[in-house]
Amino acid sequence: MTRIRSEASRILGERVKAARLRIGISQEDLGELADIHFSNIGKIERGNSNPNLATIVALAGPLGIDPGEWLTGLTPAMLPGRTHHVTAADLIAARADERS
Repeated sequence: MTRIRSEASRILGERVKAARLRIGISQEDLGELADIHFSNIGKIERGNSNPNLATIVALAGPLGIDPGEWLTGLTPAMLPGRTHHVTAADLIAARADERS
């Protein structure tokens, strides 16, 4: 059994699967419509894959979904191996504090 890549991957996969099931098509049908092998769709839906932007857009199109909906609420904290947990605004504020 392949492990889940990240919390973000798991959530994205659940959203893709829910959209596919909502309209009642199989992974094979979606794969054909999106030009993606159905086994890769299964990996995405299980959270075992980190799809790139082109794949996300390719899957969203046939499902009639705005791909941005699938990304809503996902944060960098949901990704493994993050070494920085500050925002650009935090960095700018810290630099301003250093100068004063």
